[in-house]
Amino acid sequence: MTLPFERARSRRPVTWLTLIGVLLLPVVIGGILIAALYNPVERLGDMRAAIVNNDKPVTLNGQTVPLGRQLTAGLVEGSDTLPSNLDWTISNTEDAAAGLADGTYDAVITIPENFSAAATSTAGASDGSGGTPEKATITAQTAPDSLIVDDAITAQVAAAAASVMGEQISSTYLENVFLGFTTLGDQLGTAADGAKKLADGATQASNGAAQLPAGATALATGATALGDGATKLSTGLTQLAGGTRQSAAGAGALTTGLTQLSGQFTSTTPGTLGGTAATNATYATAAATATKGLAGTYQGLLAANNCVPPATPATPEQGAVCVALGQLSTGVTDSATNAGYAAGYAGGVQTGLGEAANGVDQLADGSTELQTGLGTIAGGIDASATGATGLASGAAQLSTGATTLSEGATTLADGVSQLATGTTSLADGLTQASTSIPSYTDQQASDLASVVANPVTTTGTSTTLFGASAIPLLAMLALWFGGLAAFVALQAVPRHALSSRRPSVLLALRSLAPAAAIGAAQGLLVAIIVQLAAGYDAGAWWSFAGLAVVAGIAFAAVNQALVAVFGGAGRWISALVGVLAVATGIVSTVPGVLASVASLMPTTPAYNAMLAALTSAGGLGAGLAGMLVWAGIAFVATIIAVARRRTVTASSLLAASPALA
Repeated sequence: MTLPFERARSRRPVTWLTLIGVLLLPVVIGGILIAALYNPVERLGDMRAAIVNNDKPVTLNGQTVPLGRQLTAGLVEGSDTLPSNLDWTISNTEDAAAGLADGTYDAVITIPENFSAAATSTAGASDGSGGTPEKATITAQTAPDSLIVDDAITAQVAAAAASVMGEQISSTYLENVFLGFTTLGDQLGTAADGAKKLADGATQASNGAAQLPAGATALATGATALGDGATKLSTGLTQLAGGTRQSAAGAGALTTGLTQLSGQFTSTTPGTLGGTAATNATYATAAATATKGLAGTYQGLLAANNCVPPATPATPEQGAVCVALGQLSTGVTDSATNAGYAAGYAGGVQTGLGEAANGVDQLADGSTELQTGLGTIAGGIDASATGATGLASGAAQLSTGATTLSEGATTLADGVSQLATGTTSLADGLTQASTSIPSYTDQQASDLASVVANPVTTTGTSTTLFGASAIPLLAMLALWFGGLAAFVALQAVPRHALSSRRPSVLLALRSLAPAAAIGAAQGLLVAIIVQLAAGYDAGAWWSFAGLAVVAGIAFAAVNQALVAVFGGAGRWISALVGVLAVATGIVSTVPGVLASVASLMPTTPAYNAMLAALTSAGGLGAGLAGMLVWAGIAFVATIIAVARRRTVTASSLLAASPALA
């Protein structure tokens, strides 16, 4: 079935198949682009990657640390919160290289041999055991024939793995550091307590040291006096030794005299003490005997003369005789008694002289021993005198040393005082340091380490490859090429414009109408495809769908004007606009000249309006107005082009009808 539309560059009629093909072209383009490029992260499982673990585990604090195996497991198995999304294969160096070459693998991640050693190198550098810290490195490779974004995806995966592993290592390191703060604070507190005690002791030592110079001076004075006294003692001992020797000589003479005296006591020779005592004893005994006899005689006379009571004298004369006899008897009796006493005394003297002789003998023996002892004492006194002389010399040296000690003690007192002051300052500083150093529990250290290890994070960013602008960009691109396709198939300016009697406006509108209808339908279909892929809420989608319809109509008008004004070159310009729209819509690092040119293209208002409909970006009204302005300008340009086609020269009438664009 044919339709009353003119086919471009051909006089064949336009059929429904032609219109359906033009209608579906942007839908197919948009569908392919969206299906292929939108949110590729969800389809990373189709990307095959090999991981080569050449790492050698290390031993740290008695425990094996296989960081290479842990990283491999994390990449292959994922975690509880983020499962692995690539098709991983654990391989080796040879197999991975061969797989990259023959296309088995799209990417290869290699963990080097020193990965664990490098990753844990901060432990030795931080605890003082030595070692130089170095960074652990993993290598990412892609196949030589990899696609454009494969390198970026591989690099992103490797960077994410390195970041996560680095964060874990940093977190462990920092946790130990923070716990070390607590330990250091405790140790500093202990050191501060010890320093305070040391300061107290140093203060006491300073006080004692301050007294030491006075004591040392007193010691020097006493040592001098001791030396003088020792000198005098030596002189006195020397004199005493001489006197002792003289005493020993006197003791010898005493022994001789005592021996002679003992002989006097024990001798019976007349003229000696012993002989005289014996004679006296004999005489006293005889006298006692004689006086006793005489006393008895007088007693008889008293009795004979009746002088003994109870008899009484007969005459006075007899009485006088009794008195006289009584007196004589009493005297003789007393003499007899005294003579007895004398005899006893004489006997006792003779006995005492014997005992005295024994005593004198013993005294003589003692005097001999005294003589010997005095000689020994004299020798000892000589030695003492010599020692006293040495003592005097030593005391002089002690006095000199005590004077030096006094001077040194003064210096010591000053030093100990400075030590006490410095130790007090040290204690105060350690106390301040102990209170200034933070203290953490295990949980606090773990929480703080996790934040410090990764202090900056992002929110609100998309995980898709192209972000929120992908849908507006792809939809705009599909509709633009849909408008181009419409005027690849349809005629931009009616062939009978020259002979037609209708106004140029109606002729231009007649060519635009089918393309505009197709553009509107393309916009609606693209919006439906987008909704199936992205699932926007109803309000956003209706806004997007309306803008897509307007964009389809506007792009149809612009492409009509390009072909109407420039002919076949207009299609080339249209394709160039589409390419430039893609080039400047993917990344913000395009050159400024291209960005400036792109901002003036008819695709920019459509993109801005669609982006505003689907995101929080502003500019929906401006974008809509821009599309309408471009559509109006394009339609005016098409009217002008139609009007020009209706004006010919005489020469052109003679020539063959030219092929219309």
